[in-house]
This record gives sequence, structure tokens and C-alpha cells, in this order.
Amino acid sequence: MEKVKNLCIIQARYGSTRLPGKVLLPLGGKTVIEQVISRVKQAKKIDHRQGGTGKIILATTTRKEDDALEQICLRAGIDCFRGSEEDVLDRYYQAAKKFKAKNIIRVTGDCPLIDPEIIDKVIDIYEENGVDYATNVIPPTFPDGLDAEIFSFAALEKAWRETKMASQREHVTVYLWQNPGIFRQKHLNNKIDLSAHRWVLDNPEDYEFMKQVYVKLYPAKPNFRLTDLLGFFADNPEIEKINNMINRNEGLKKSIREDKIIDK
Repeated sequence: MEKVKNLCIIQARYGSTRLPGKVLLPLGGKTVIEQVISRVKQAKKIDHRQGGTGKIILATTTRKEDDALEQICLRAGIDCFRGSEEDVLDRYYQAAKKFKAKNIIRVTGDCPLIDPEIIDKVIDIYEENGVDYATNVIPPTFPDGLDAEIFSFAALEKAWRETKMASQREHVTVYLWQNPGIFRQKHLNNKIDLSAHRWVLDNPEDYEFMKQVYVKLYPAKPNFRLTDLLGFFADNPEIEKINNMINRNEGLKKSIREDKIIDK
């Protein structure tokens, strides 16, 4: 197998505490995860059909309930890797190792509004600055749900070998951004702080919000971008009120509050 320059790993699983089966919910005539895959395929720095030098895979668990995700991958024409349910860092490492990745782009399956142009910009600043890790969430200046990260295989392997905290194993890149003295970093920041916008799927209210976007915007503009969404919400402010009471990164904050050392 040839080495992959930019391996985009979309993490997804059926299990979810707040909204079970969220990645398989219907959205715009497809499932949520199919919409995510479709939008990631539009990133020019990843998908070879856009002229990119990368590959897209989905990384899920070995649980029976995630067989459906493997079938979706077959239909979407991407590979599926199956690994640990709780140790997502190990799932990423084993997937990256199998596909001989030089760099890994991390996308989560609960972001059906993700912007492929932002993914490309994050990859650009990573490549232009020769760093170990780049993202658009430190500090958060983009809407929650447009998160993209890229890191080297060497950085991933170092994190995989050294991390011992549960939060660092579950959330993949925590060890990277917590240690800027170890990992060279560069971050993409938006000129206007848009971090108050919640465009991620994690709760029932988020799903109601997403359905409104895909009913009212998607048919006319299926390849919508950040600017299209901002214009849409400016014209339809009531839609963002559906889920704007939910705090950003509740799952990560909970993991850090309840952190513990684990045996790998």
C-alpha cells in the first residue's frame, strides 16, 4: 500500500449518550454521516477527484450496531476502519498506521455543515508553516461544527505512546493542543469571532436545527459554505434560537472534569 499524504479520518459511531444513532438520522434525503462524507469530498486538498493528494476513510467501532456505517462507506466509495470504541486515539493511530498516512485530518461525524474550504485552509497553514499540528479551534473563532484539525503521523504516534488520561484517549488531539512546547502549532483564526454559533449535532435540539437548514437551504444551495449559512441565518434568525442554549464542547468539558488515568 502506498503512503497517503493527507488521510482524512471521519470518526463516527452509532452510540451517543445525548442523541443515540445521530449519525444515521435522515437529513436532506441522506443520512447525517452521508452528508458529512459528501461535504468532506469537496475539500480540494484531500479528495483526488478534486485534484487533492489524499484519501477519506471513516473510523468506527467493532460493535455490531456500527455495521450500518460500514455499509454506508461501501456505498460512498470510501474505506471503513473499525477499532476501539472508547479509545478513539488508538482507533486513529491504528487507522493511520494501516493506511500509511503522513498527515491525518480529523473530522467528526456530527458536523453535517462542515465547510470543505475551511478544511483546505487548515491544511494550507499546516503545510506552509511546517508544523506538527494545526486547527481552526484554538481559540474558537469559527462556528461550533466547522472544526478541522491536521497533524503529522509522528505527532499522533507520540501522543498514542505517551497519553494516559481518559480525556486524551477519547478526544484524540487533547494531548497535542495541551502541549505546545512539544508540538509545533499553527492555528487558523477567523477575522470575526463566530464562535457563539452552534452548528453541531449532539442533542435533539441540534437535530431540529439541522433539519431546518436542510429543508430550507440545502435544496437551493446543496454545496453551501460558511458565508451562505451566515446569510441564511441573518434572514432566518429564529432557526438559531432552536439550539443556542447549549454550551460549546460539553462532552469534552465533562471528560476533563471526570478525568482519570487509564491502562492502555
